[in-house]
This record gives sequence, C-alpha cells and structure tokens, in this order.
Amino acid sequence: MNFQLECEREDDGRWLAEVPQLPGVLAYGATAAEAMAKAEILALRVLAERLEQGEAQPLDIRFSLPAVA
Repeated sequence: MNFQLECEREDDGRWLAEVPQLPGVLAYGATAAEAMAKAEILALRVLAERLEQGEAQPLDIRFSLPAVA
C-alpha cells in the first residue's frame, strides 16, 4: 500500500504533516523534516496496532515524500 505524506507550513511557522489514507495521522514539527518523521512514526504505530489487533493483514508499505521548499 502506498501512503502519501503531505506537509504544509502553518501561519504560525510550524509545519504540519499528515498521511491522508490514515485518518488522525498528523503531526507538527519545527521543520518539515521533523513533522514528516513524526507523522511517519505515527503511521507505522497505527499500522502495527491494526496488525496486533487482527484488524489488518501484513502488506507492502511505501511512503511517498513531498518535495518541500
């Protein structure tokens, strides 16, 4: 399964990254890289929890990173 990491800068200067395919997976960071790393970690935790609970089957995981200015 391919997951998109989307990242944008908020008006207050913080960066927000999210994985739209996994509702609720979003994270803030001081930099785009920090926000994306936190969001990817959270996404992997959500997927691991789903596997542990038997809610999902193992699958091929790929993250697509946006080009950030």
